[in-house]
Amino acid sequence: MAGRITRRLGSASRPDVADNQVRKGKSMTLKPHAIGNRGLVASVEGLGTMGMTAMYGTPDDAESVATVHRAIDLGVTLFDTADMYGPFSGEELLGRALAGRRDQVVVATKSGGLTLDDSGRIVGGPNGRPEYLRTAVDGSLRRLGTDYIDLYYQHRVDPAVPVEETFGALGELVAAGKVRYLGICEALPESIRAAHATAHLSAVQTEYSLFTRTVETNGVLDTVRELGIGFVAYSPLGRGLLTGGLRGVEDLPDNDFRRTAPRFAGENLQHNLRLVERVRAVADELGITAGQLALAWVLAQGDHVTAIPGTKRRTYLEQNVAAAGVVLDQVTLKKLDEAVPADAVAGQRYAPQAMASIQE
Repeated sequence: MAGRITRRLGSASRPDVADNQVRKGKSMTLKPHAIGNRGLVASVEGLGTMGMTAMYGTPDDAESVATVHRAIDLGVTLFDTADMYGPFSGEELLGRALAGRRDQVVVATKSGGLTLDDSGRIVGGPNGRPEYLRTAVDGSLRRLGTDYIDLYYQHRVDPAVPVEETFGALGELVAAGKVRYLGICEALPESIRAAHATAHLSAVQTEYSLFTRTVETNGVLDTVRELGIGFVAYSPLGRGLLTGGLRGVEDLPDNDFRRTAPRFAGENLQHNLRLVERVRAVADELGITAGQLALAWVLAQGDHVTAIPGTKRRTYLEQNVAAAGVVLDQVTLKKLDEAVPADAVAGQRYAPQAMASIQE
């Protein structure tokens, strides 16, 4: 029996879109869904903006701003950034792009992943100290040009500061009206539970894709489902690997951080590209792209899952948004599990120093 695409009807968590629209790669409009059970509502697919100013080659501010505007037109309401993107320039760019349209969107930002001084210089590792986060929130508000942040994450858990202490301070910022909802990134169940018990979480953000499935086995997905917390998947396209557009490291700009990532190195990359070809073969059967299939797979993991693929190009944005209309049947999901087993990918997702700040 061949795999097929079906339509999901009457659901607020997926757009109502005809198969042929998806298969032709046409754009469509996203519908909102709940992120957690605290009242936060945003599009099932958001836009990750890290690559607009950091890590992925030379920025193109004009195209990035146009991409944000096009995303809003397509119904994308969740925009994700962080103070360390740039640093600082990511929040500044998003603030400019959202000028005049702030009330139409949900802005998510993060801090504490690295310690930054007032100029944006990196001066230390993860920082969960209350006094640091209070200052960081004020800086983010200023750069974003807003008087409140919809969703604020602790970017990395600080091993030197109890999570309860960090989220006690973040809860005070919610009470003060500077932040509406709270989240935590790359955290294990015990940290999630401790944070949630101190100041209710709406979201947990962690890398999740066909190539990164640790949250399925370390208890994170089960924990957020149990506690009524939304799960936000970043890098759902495996940092571009799962789009099928990358043939070798030479395709990456010289200043692209993926050149330092183990998954993009030597034999690891060649092995991983062979896995991508398996994904492409399944996608070809359905008449969609490998990237659209990979995104649809993430969204198929539950109505509590939101994906935030990143791009700074309108063309890729429209392809990604169209993927939210693809609902995969069990036959196709089984094919993907067989094509890319959970432990099949070669290489760590970050270099060792960055992996050290992640709870796995």
